[in-house]
Amino acid sequence: MALGSFIGAGRSLDAAYSRVQRAEALGYESVYVTHIGARDSITLLTAYACRTSRVTVGTGVIPIYARTAANMAQSFATLDEVSGGRAIAGLGVSHKPAVEHWYGQSIDRPLVEIREYVEILRAIWERRPPPASAKFGTAFAFMGYEPLRAHIPVYLAGLSPGMLRLAGEIAEGVVLWLCNPNYVRDVVVPAVREGREKAGKPLEGFDIVAAVPSAVTDAPDEVVERMRGELQSYFGLPYYRAMIERSGFDPDAGPTDDFIRVLAAIGSREDAAAAVRAYHESGASSPCIGGIPRTDFDGTLEALAGALD
Repeated sequence: MALGSFIGAGRSLDAAYSRVQRAEALGYESVYVTHIGARDSITLLTAYACRTSRVTVGTGVIPIYARTAANMAQSFATLDEVSGGRAIAGLGVSHKPAVEHWYGQSIDRPLVEIREYVEILRAIWERRPPPASAKFGTAFAFMGYEPLRAHIPVYLAGLSPGMLRLAGEIAEGVVLWLCNPNYVRDVVVPAVREGREKAGKPLEGFDIVAAVPSAVTDAPDEVVERMRGELQSYFGLPYYRAMIERSGFDPDAGPTDDFIRVLAAIGSREDAAAAVRAYHESGASSPCIGGIPRTDFDGTLEALAGALD
């Protein structure tokens, strides 16, 4: 639970492999990938795992509707074995457009569905009969070998207090996106703590992963403007709109300068490092550096490697 990174494949797999290896050499503790309409996230992480020896590798996150629960259990068990026990199963419910039009599924009861899905995964990893589920029914645990770990860490994507409480209750961590340090402090940590208390567990040891869009640059105004275009689509999604409003911003105003500057780590090394530390001080145990398009991400990774030291 320390400084991590989000490293997607971009246009070049070879460049991504080199970047992941460099991140490990620089001391980053984790490498996450998102699951979008591009390369498959778990397959990509398997390739990353084969080229590294220490960093944890996790999805940040994959929608539960992208695979059946049985297939998801197999995929993460395989990744965990290939990586030598370094996998993190980051899961989320995604959003209605992606779930309906990409996966041909529906989000009906997100809190109930992701709870059931996680219960099935863990049953399969532990080689016991999965619990009944109307939506994700799996009749038997058919893992034909003993997985390397019977308890692969599960992290949930969380925006709303309800999902954050559920993450605290049933998961080992939560993955955040567009949640600025103030939101982490005022909403995320209290909601997660409630979930941990419900499960009879302490907050200590629970991993709060916050994606931090970052760019060490001498042209911060240009990068802020670039970020505005990158973030615009999120302001039209209901889950994000509710979170943005809850964090004190008007979603109808779009990504304003104030929103971007409190969210991102943009500017000189000192300014960007201070922004990363703000996440950690607000309760994010694992701030994770992510790239901003058309900026020097390799240079940013290098510059921010010791940001929490």
